[in-house]
Amino acid sequence: MNFSHITWLDDKGHIKPPIFLYALLAYLARGWCIFIASLTQMGDRSELVRIFYPEKSDFLLALGAGLGAVLIYLVVIAERRRSPQWLRPIFVHLKWGLWLLLMIDGVLLGQRLIHGQFLFHWSLALDALILFWSGIYLIKSKRLSYYLRDWPKEEPKELQP
Repeated sequence: MNFSHITWLDDKGHIKPPIFLYALLAYLARGWCIFIASLTQMGDRSELVRIFYPEKSDFLLALGAGLGAVLIYLVVIAERRRSPQWLRPIFVHLKWGLWLLLMIDGVLLGQRLIHGQFLFHWSLALDALILFWSGIYLIKSKRLSYYLRDWPKEEPKELQP
């Protein structure tokens, strides 16, 4: 039988992480992404940060909130290797961690609205839209649910001849 048309399974038959999970984690860790991108500039390194976060406190809070997304990304990497086994209970409840990070990001969006005196800005509207769609994704995604249930309690032992 040829299973080459099934693209969401890897070579070992495990479900691959959904691409939108990676996009969601990159969005939640965007403070870290901007920080790393600003390190590549030769001149004024803080200029790129000021474009996205005019208030320094907003940037520092984004780094703090993004730390959770970086930790979740490390758990996803551990799942791909299926080790260490003590991370399995954390991995099974990853959806709750994503919900917590989305709520924290919503609070930070509210703070950025307050700092901007509730004036409309496209970046704030885009953040609100992405938060909304990310919430719908966490609720409706069957593939994410299947992926989070894919790490079994124990790996089956191979029989030794």
